[in-house]
Amino acid sequence: MQDLFVSIAWAAIFTFVGGTVGGLLVLLAAMFIPRIISRTSPDRDEEKEIYSGNQAVAEYFGRTVSAAIIGVSIVIAAAVIAGVVVALF
Repeated sequence: MQDLFVSIAWAAIFTFVGGTVGGLLVLLAAMFIPRIISRTSPDRDEEKEIYSGNQAVAEYFGRTVSAAIIGVSIVIAAAVIAGVVVALF
């Protein structure tokens, strides 16, 4: 019975630490991914196009950035779940 509570405590600790680190990594990804995607098209300034009202560039840029951030979030969630599984078994 004692081992069960220890395993649950470790799982809670891994979840909290993994969630905190994962949240920070997602925030960092949200900060750097738009810059990286802007560098892939050096002849077009996405920010300038969005400010001038180019809806197609805004849609493309927004969807591409959000897809990349969701991908990073899925990888981080898998790492947190793996930490919980390791703590429980």
